[in-house]
Amino acid sequence: MNFEAILFDCDGVLVDSEAITCGVLRDMFEAQGWRMTLAECMQRFVGHTVKSQRSVIEAHTGQPLTDEWLADFYALRNERLTQSITAIEGVHEAVAHLHEHCQGRIAVASGADRLKIEMMLKQVGLLSFFEGRIFSGHEMPRSKPYPDVYLAAAAHLQIDPARCLVVEDTTVGITAGVAAGATVWAYAPGSTPRQPLLDAGASQSFQHMDELRLIKP
Repeated sequence: MNFEAILFDCDGVLVDSEAITCGVLRDMFEAQGWRMTLAECMQRFVGHTVKSQRSVIEAHTGQPLTDEWLADFYALRNERLTQSITAIEGVHEAVAHLHEHCQGRIAVASGADRLKIEMMLKQVGLLSFFEGRIFSGHEMPRSKPYPDVYLAAAAHLQIDPARCLVVEDTTVGITAGVAAGATVWAYAPGSTPRQPLLDAGASQSFQHMDELRLIKP
Protein backbone atom coordinates (compact mmCIF):
# COMPACT_ATOMS: atom_id res chain seq x y z
CA MET A 1 0.00 0.00 0.00
CA ASN A 2 2.89 2.34 -0.77
CA PHE A 3 1.17 4.83 -3.08
CA GLU A 4 2.67 8.22 -3.87
CA ALA A 5 -0.62 9.91 -4.81
CA ILE A 6 -4.34 9.30 -4.33
CA LEU A 7 -6.82 10.21 -7.08
CA PHE A 8 -10.46 10.39 -6.04
CA ASP A 9 -13.59 10.21 -8.10
CA CYS A 10 -16.13 12.69 -6.72
CA ASP A 11 -19.77 11.59 -7.04
CA GLY A 12 -20.43 8.60 -4.80
CA VAL A 13 -16.88 8.66 -3.39
CA LEU A 14 -16.48 12.06 -1.77
CA VAL A 15 -20.10 13.23 -1.86
CA ASP A 16 -23.41 11.38 -1.67
CA SER A 17 -24.83 12.94 -4.82
CA GLU A 18 -25.79 10.24 -7.27
CA ALA A 19 -29.35 9.66 -6.04
CA ILE A 20 -29.98 13.43 -6.07
CA THR A 21 -28.74 13.88 -9.63
CA CYS A 22 -30.57 10.81 -10.90
CA GLY A 23 -33.73 11.97 -9.14
CA VAL A 24 -33.63 15.13 -11.24
CA LEU A 25 -33.04 13.09 -14.39
CA ARG A 26 -35.90 10.75 -13.59
CA ASP A 27 -38.31 13.65 -13.02
CA MET A 28 -37.31 15.40 -16.24
CA PHE A 29 -37.53 12.22 -18.29
CA GLU A 30 -40.97 11.47 -16.83
CA ALA A 31 -42.15 14.88 -18.04
CA GLN A 32 -41.12 13.72 -21.51
CA GLY A 33 -42.93 10.39 -21.19
CA TRP A 34 -40.05 8.12 -20.18
CA ARG A 35 -40.99 6.62 -16.81
CA MET A 36 -38.62 4.66 -14.60
CA THR A 37 -37.85 4.18 -10.92
CA LEU A 38 -34.96 5.95 -9.24
CA ALA A 39 -33.12 2.62 -8.99
CA GLU A 40 -33.55 2.05 -12.72
CA CYS A 41 -32.35 5.55 -13.50
CA MET A 42 -29.27 5.11 -11.33
CA GLN A 43 -28.47 1.77 -12.94
CA ARG A 44 -28.58 3.39 -16.37
CA PHE A 45 -26.85 6.70 -15.70
CA VAL A 46 -24.50 6.52 -12.70
CA GLY A 47 -20.96 6.86 -13.97
CA HIS A 48 -22.00 8.29 -17.34
CA THR A 49 -22.35 11.86 -18.53
CA VAL A 50 -25.80 12.79 -19.79
CA LYS A 51 -24.38 13.81 -23.18
CA SER A 52 -22.74 10.40 -23.63
CA GLN A 53 -26.19 8.81 -23.37
CA ARG A 54 -27.78 11.08 -25.97
CA SER A 55 -28.89 8.28 -28.31
CA VAL A 56 -30.51 6.30 -25.48
CA ILE A 57 -32.32 9.35 -24.14
CA GLU A 58 -33.59 10.43 -27.54
CA ALA A 59 -34.75 6.90 -28.34
CA HIS A 60 -36.83 6.68 -25.15
CA THR A 61 -38.20 10.22 -25.06
CA GLY A 62 -38.67 10.65 -28.79
CA GLN A 63 -37.27 14.18 -28.44
CA PRO A 64 -33.87 15.70 -29.21
CA LEU A 65 -31.48 16.31 -26.34
CA THR A 66 -31.12 20.07 -26.76
CA ASP A 67 -28.75 22.57 -25.16
CA GLU A 68 -31.78 24.20 -23.56
CA TRP A 69 -32.85 20.91 -21.95
CA LEU A 70 -29.34 20.34 -20.67
CA ALA A 71 -29.20 23.87 -19.23
CA ASP A 72 -32.49 23.27 -17.40
CA PHE A 73 -31.16 19.95 -16.09
CA TYR A 74 -27.92 21.49 -14.82
CA ALA A 75 -29.79 24.33 -13.11
CA LEU A 76 -32.27 22.05 -11.33
CA ARG A 77 -29.52 19.54 -10.49
CA ASN A 78 -27.38 22.24 -8.91
CA GLU A 79 -30.33 23.61 -6.96
CA ARG A 80 -31.18 20.22 -5.46
CA LEU A 81 -27.53 19.39 -4.76
CA THR A 82 -27.08 22.69 -2.94
CA GLN A 83 -30.13 21.88 -0.82
CA SER A 84 -29.37 18.25 -0.03
CA ILE A 85 -25.75 17.24 -0.72
CA THR A 86 -23.83 15.50 2.08
CA ALA A 87 -20.35 14.07 2.35
CA ILE A 88 -19.73 10.33 2.32
CA GLU A 89 -19.46 9.10 5.91
CA GLY A 90 -15.90 9.21 7.21
CA VAL A 91 -14.48 10.91 4.13
CA HIS A 92 -13.28 14.09 5.89
CA GLU A 93 -11.01 12.11 8.17
CA ALA A 94 -9.78 9.89 5.33
CA VAL A 95 -9.01 12.82 3.03
CA ALA A 96 -7.24 14.75 5.81
CA HIS A 97 -5.09 11.70 6.61
CA LEU A 98 -4.12 11.11 2.98
CA HIS A 99 -3.50 14.80 2.32
CA GLU A 100 -1.01 14.85 5.19
CA HIS A 101 0.71 11.56 4.44
CA CYS A 102 0.93 12.19 0.68
CA GLN A 103 2.22 15.73 1.30
CA GLY A 104 -0.71 17.19 -0.62
CA ARG A 105 -0.47 14.77 -3.54
CA ILE A 106 -4.19 14.06 -3.76
CA ALA A 107 -6.56 15.10 -6.53
CA VAL A 108 -10.13 14.83 -7.75
CA ALA A 109 -10.57 13.27 -11.19
CA SER A 110 -14.27 13.31 -12.03
CA GLY A 111 -16.42 12.86 -15.09
CA ALA A 112 -18.62 15.75 -13.90
CA ASP A 113 -18.40 19.39 -14.94
CA ARG A 114 -16.09 21.66 -12.92
CA LEU A 115 -18.87 23.91 -11.59
CA LYS A 116 -20.63 20.91 -10.08
CA ILE A 117 -17.45 19.41 -8.60
CA GLU A 118 -16.31 22.63 -6.95
CA MET A 119 -19.81 23.51 -5.73
CA MET A 120 -20.26 20.10 -4.08
CA LEU A 121 -16.81 20.03 -2.48
CA LYS A 122 -17.31 23.53 -1.09
CA GLN A 123 -20.76 22.62 0.19
CA VAL A 124 -19.44 19.69 2.25
CA GLY A 125 -16.21 21.35 3.40
CA LEU A 126 -13.72 19.42 1.27
CA LEU A 127 -12.70 22.01 -1.31
CA SER A 128 -9.64 23.24 0.58
CA PHE A 129 -8.02 19.80 0.35
CA PHE A 130 -8.24 19.77 -3.46
CA GLU A 131 -7.94 23.37 -4.66
CA GLY A 132 -5.71 23.51 -7.73
CA ARG A 133 -5.96 19.74 -8.15
CA ILE A 134 -9.46 19.25 -9.58
CA PHE A 135 -9.82 17.62 -13.01
CA SER A 136 -13.03 17.38 -14.99
CA GLY A 137 -13.79 14.92 -17.75
CA HIS A 138 -15.68 17.74 -19.49
CA GLU A 139 -12.33 19.44 -20.06
CA MET A 140 -10.57 16.37 -21.48
CA PRO A 141 -10.52 15.04 -25.05
CA ARG A 142 -12.44 12.03 -23.72
CA SER A 143 -14.24 11.40 -20.44
CA LYS A 144 -14.50 8.14 -18.48
CA PRO A 145 -14.29 5.22 -19.27
CA TYR A 146 -11.24 6.60 -21.08
CA PRO A 147 -8.23 7.33 -18.84
CA ASP A 148 -7.66 10.98 -19.85
CA VAL A 149 -8.82 12.61 -16.61
CA TYR A 150 -6.71 10.29 -14.45
CA LEU A 151 -3.67 10.72 -16.67
CA ALA A 152 -4.07 14.50 -16.42
CA ALA A 153 -4.27 14.36 -12.63
CA ALA A 154 -1.20 12.13 -12.32
CA ALA A 155 0.76 14.33 -14.74
CA HIS A 156 -0.10 17.45 -12.75
CA LEU A 157 1.12 15.78 -9.55
CA GLN A 158 4.23 14.56 -11.42
CA ILE A 159 3.61 11.00 -10.27
CA ASP A 160 3.72 7.92 -12.50
CA PRO A 161 0.14 6.56 -12.72
CA ALA A 162 1.53 3.18 -11.64
CA ARG A 163 2.33 4.79 -8.27
CA CYS A 164 -1.19 6.21 -7.89
CA LEU A 165 -4.22 4.79 -6.11
CA VAL A 166 -7.57 5.58 -7.72
CA VAL A 167 -10.70 5.46 -5.53
CA GLU A 168 -13.84 4.76 -7.56
CA ASP A 169 -17.38 3.48 -7.12
CA THR A 170 -18.52 2.64 -10.68
CA THR A 171 -17.44 0.21 -13.35
CA VAL A 172 -17.05 3.12 -15.78
CA GLY A 173 -14.63 4.91 -13.47
CA ILE A 174 -12.75 1.75 -12.57
CA THR A 175 -12.23 1.06 -16.26
CA ALA A 176 -10.76 4.56 -16.63
CA GLY A 177 -8.41 4.14 -13.67
CA VAL A 178 -7.16 0.76 -14.84
CA ALA A 179 -6.63 2.10 -18.37
CA ALA A 180 -4.50 4.88 -16.87
CA GLY A 181 -2.24 2.25 -15.31
CA ALA A 182 -3.21 2.97 -11.70
CA THR A 183 -4.22 0.63 -8.91
CA VAL A 184 -7.98 1.00 -8.32
CA TRP A 185 -9.90 0.37 -5.14
CA ALA A 186 -13.68 0.17 -5.33
CA TYR A 187 -15.77 1.89 -2.68
CA ALA A 188 -18.76 -0.41 -2.19
CA PRO A 189 -20.72 0.47 0.95
CA GLY A 190 -23.49 -1.61 2.44
CA SER A 191 -25.11 -4.06 0.05
CA THR A 192 -23.48 -2.63 -3.09
CA PRO A 193 -22.63 -5.55 -5.41
CA ARG A 194 -18.87 -5.96 -5.39
CA GLN A 195 -18.25 -8.51 -8.11
CA PRO A 196 -18.99 -6.18 -11.07
CA LEU A 197 -16.50 -3.68 -9.63
CA LEU A 198 -13.83 -6.34 -9.25
CA ASP A 199 -14.60 -7.69 -12.70
CA ALA A 200 -14.02 -4.18 -14.10
CA GLY A 201 -10.48 -4.28 -12.73
CA ALA A 202 -10.56 -3.05 -9.14
CA SER A 203 -7.85 -4.80 -7.13
CA GLN A 204 -10.03 -4.78 -4.02
CA SER A 205 -13.22 -3.32 -2.60
CA PHE A 206 -13.85 -1.62 0.72
CA GLN A 207 -16.98 -0.62 2.64
CA HIS A 208 -16.02 2.40 4.74
CA MET A 209 -13.75 5.39 4.22
CA ASP A 210 -11.98 4.58 7.49
CA GLU A 211 -10.16 1.84 5.58
CA LEU A 212 -8.31 4.47 3.54
CA ARG A 213 -6.69 5.69 6.74
CA LEU A 214 -4.71 2.44 6.84
CA ILE A 215 -2.68 3.68 3.86
CA LYS A 216 0.74 4.92 4.93
CA PRO A 217 2.41 6.37 1.81
